[in-house]
Amino acid sequence: MASETTAGGVPAVAPPAEGFIFGFTKPQLGALVLMIAFLAIAPFYLYPIFLMKLLCFALFACAFNLLIGYVGLLSFGHAAYFGMGGYIAGHAAKVWGFSPEVAVLAGALVAGLQGWVFGWIAIRRQGIYFAMITLALAQMVYFFCVQAPFTGGEDGIQAIPRGAAFGAIDLSNDMSMYWFVAAIFLAGFLMVHRVIHSPYGQVLKAIRENEPRATSLGYRTDDYKLVAFILSATLAGVAGGTKSLVFGIATLTDVNWPMSGEVVLMTLVGGLGTVFGPVVGAAVIVTMQNYLAEMGAWVTVIQGAIFVTVVLAFRRGIVGEIANLLKVKL
Repeated sequence: MASETTAGGVPAVAPPAEGFIFGFTKPQLGALVLMIAFLAIAPFYLYPIFLMKLLCFALFACAFNLLIGYVGLLSFGHAAYFGMGGYIAGHAAKVWGFSPEVAVLAGALVAGLQGWVFGWIAIRRQGIYFAMITLALAQMVYFFCVQAPFTGGEDGIQAIPRGAAFGAIDLSNDMSMYWFVAAIFLAGFLMVHRVIHSPYGQVLKAIRENEPRATSLGYRTDDYKLVAFILSATLAGVAGGTKSLVFGIATLTDVNWPMSGEVVLMTLVGGLGTVFGPVVGAAVIVTMQNYLAEMGAWVTVIQGAIFVTVVLAFRRGIVGEIANLLKVKL
């Protein structure tokens, strides 16, 4: 059954498409099974710390993709939510003695509140103005973190304990921590998928394609965009909080502007507006950083070359190009 559109090309709230299983098309379901199989097998062959870093950044990229890929809002300030989520989770675990799952939730809550305030300010503008406002607000957060006593300044928050999940699972063991991180990533990934395939997600796509038309149909587009901004910021906070527990440290690196650029790169390399693209993009960038680290500054040069190549030759990204070749939706 083809999805219906209104005059002007704006998609209406679409009925369930044929061939969808729990919102997944058959190709997407196959990709999901492969991804879950990889998550189950990978820690027995690859370094768990590396995999946990990959999953944290993959969730961060999925959160960012929700905003740019499905609403069309390019935020240059997502490091603010990622980094602050890490700081709050680290402080909650180390100073307040919160369990790891509660510490991550605390980081997500603060990031979500940030997203609410910053989104309310930023969504009043579009295009480059929106991007610059988000960047400016994120840099305000960075300078706050430099000065705030609880962040530790340039030293960051160190020796963050992993604790015991739900009071029973000791996360000091890397394998136990890996399964904890994998569960968080999978929950976040499925949440993003559910959002973009819900009636709400259809409205977000309508706003992306033709916002004036969506407004004329009676949708309060600013409210929809604000909710998407809050969801994206909250998930970024979850990713940042989880990363701080994995490595036992929260630093200024995660809240600085280059981190915002890095998540843009991950999303574009993987495939903007695709479900699995951000995961693949994060895997490519994190793997490259990990295995080319001995090359020093040349890693940044290689990343820049890849970014230029993707923008010029593979506009759809890795997953987008594969989906286009196979004529499927991923």
